[in-house]
Amino acid sequence: MTIRVLVAEDQSAVRAGLVLILRSAPDIEVCGEAADGEQAVELARELRPDLVLMDVQMPRLDGVAATRRVVAEGLADVLVLTTFDLDEYVFGALRAGASGFLLKNTEAGDLLEAVRTVARGEGLIAPAVTRRLIAEFAAGPAAEESPAADLEVLERLTRREREVLSSLGKGLSNAEIAVRLDMAEATVKTHVSRLLAKLELRSRVQAAVLAQELGV
Repeated sequence: MTIRVLVAEDQSAVRAGLVLILRSAPDIEVCGEAADGEQAVELARELRPDLVLMDVQMPRLDGVAATRRVVAEGLADVLVLTTFDLDEYVFGALRAGASGFLLKNTEAGDLLEAVRTVARGEGLIAPAVTRRLIAEFAAGPAAEESPAADLEVLERLTRREREVLSSLGKGLSNAEIAVRLDMAEATVKTHVSRLLAKLELRSRVQAAVLAQELGV
């Protein structure tokens, strides 16, 4: 299956480089290019790509706001590109429902694999950011909730779904969860989809953060 990607990056030289890398893969098609956030949203609506490779710092509409619109409208998954390993853009993109985060200095092969991973429905955060991002997000200011409220959240899930949520909190992929819980990978994907719907979350990355916050 060919993965259709929309590339949103305001710097033309960087955008050209990303397009060149993506087009080197036989299973990836660049279906469009956007030079700012507004154009990214417009093209996502028009082209319905599988994935938007989204820069965060762009004119007219930044990548976080663009991600929020794309995800809210169910137009595509979003893989965010950032120059910094931790900044307000990354946290904003996480809240907006981005499915993955990647540093711009990522090697070409890792970029291609990240696109494939997110296209498979799995969340991805650059290894350099994963634990710090989840830990700092979870440790940040949050609405006060009682233990009873936490229990209510967990009670929405089946035992298996709680185990999958715990695994997401450890940053495991679907394949790793399948091995850990001794189930088929397709079954893991079903459990992930169901728990996201029950918890009203937009991405498995948000589920990972919730797992950390609840201590599951």
